[in-house]
Amino acid sequence: MASSKFAYYILFLFLSSILFALQVSSTSRHVLNNHKGFKVSLKHVDSGGNFTKFERLQRAMARGKSRLQRLSLVANFATLSSKDETNDVKSTIHAGNGEFLMQISIGSPSESYNAIMDTGSDLIWTQCKPCKECFDQSTPIFDPSKSSTFEKISCSNKLCEALPMSSCGDNNCEYMYTYGDYSSSEGFLASETFTFGKVSIPNVAFGCGNDNEGSGFSQGAGLVGLGRGPLSLVSQLHMSIFSYCLTSINEDAYSKSSTLLMGSMTRDDHNNIITTPLVKNPTQPSFYYLSLKGISVGDTQLAIKKSTFSLNKDGSGGMIIDSGTTITYLEESAFSLLKKEFSSQVNLPVDDSSSTGLDLCFKLPSNTNNIEVPKLIFHFEGADMDLPAENYMIADSRMGIACLAMGSSSGMSIFGNVQQQNMMVIHDLDKETLSFVPTQCDKL
Repeated sequence: MASSKFAYYILFLFLSSILFALQVSSTSRHVLNNHKGFKVSLKHVDSGGNFTKFERLQRAMARGKSRLQRLSLVANFATLSSKDETNDVKSTIHAGNGEFLMQISIGSPSESYNAIMDTGSDLIWTQCKPCKECFDQSTPIFDPSKSSTFEKISCSNKLCEALPMSSCGDNNCEYMYTYGDYSSSEGFLASETFTFGKVSIPNVAFGCGNDNEGSGFSQGAGLVGLGRGPLSLVSQLHMSIFSYCLTSINEDAYSKSSTLLMGSMTRDDHNNIITTPLVKNPTQPSFYYLSLKGISVGDTQLAIKKSTFSLNKDGSGGMIIDSGTTITYLEESAFSLLKKEFSSQVNLPVDDSSSTGLDLCFKLPSNTNNIEVPKLIFHFEGADMDLPAENYMIADSRMGIACLAMGSSSGMSIFGNVQQQNMMVIHDLDKETLSFVPTQCDKL
């Protein structure tokens, strides 16, 4: 009889533990799924500096050219891997770096950090103690031992399997994430409570980096990936809609905050909304590809071959939209046509000094920023985007110059953040669409 009672007692404990585990798991999902979304302020990496408009643009372009090279390297690596049928290795190079910082808090009690927002990669990570090697950051390095909600993630976890490079040590998931400028983060995958604005979310998986090398991340304390892969913040929170709104490059607005909206904080019922399909690239699934059909300058549609912006079967080519690249880069044959037509329609002498680093500049009449420029329209699939002049022409009366904020690339094209300024850029991953809404972003 005693043994029978003992057996029932053991069974009761077993069932109670299962019920408790289910309650904990259900609670975590309940907390996650019932968020209406949240709003996070973004600041530009140069917003605190005393730079002129062109100095800011030049600094951003230098980072942008480096990022373009990395993004092209990522795409080329994936293309080569896809052609080699015996190669089972996933693409292990990522773009890294970025132009906007988002404030996040990690742990319990929480510590605040500025992390790079990156729509071109997935992994969320920060530097962690103890550090074998860490770059300098303005805030203290995260100390997992001081947080009551920190847990390491096991090797059997699906998110561990989603890492491009991982190994198993003491059943802990160890990772290495490399970037195109030879920067890298190496450590272990863990889960922690993350706070965005006033919203705290438990069990967010992130990389706890103990060995972080390179110069690509010195402006922040890590990175928040908003790509389309399973490790990104977007995928982990199951918030299929998010948007950002980036302030103007002009002096009066540049120091003001831009905005990231997650979940139902993003509305897609605006007036003047234009919408185009998002395109998937199986060899590079994290990027947000768009289908660009053509470009018009004034009333002239450029004679660009239909295949110029197409995503090829091997994963090369195509156009991505990227918050971390400053100016738009067009495949070189298309940019050549744009440059020629644009020059012919602007009634100003061309400036050949190359002082700005941009490919097409004009000499301004004295003491003016006001010039007539032709319309510039991007014909995306299902959506014609008539860009405001300030989204493609940068003028500075002190320098006596006005420039087209675009350049040429080889292969992949990128729709940059200058062209996105003062637009609510809405990513809807359920509908597989991307929408643009003209918005005064510094008023949000």
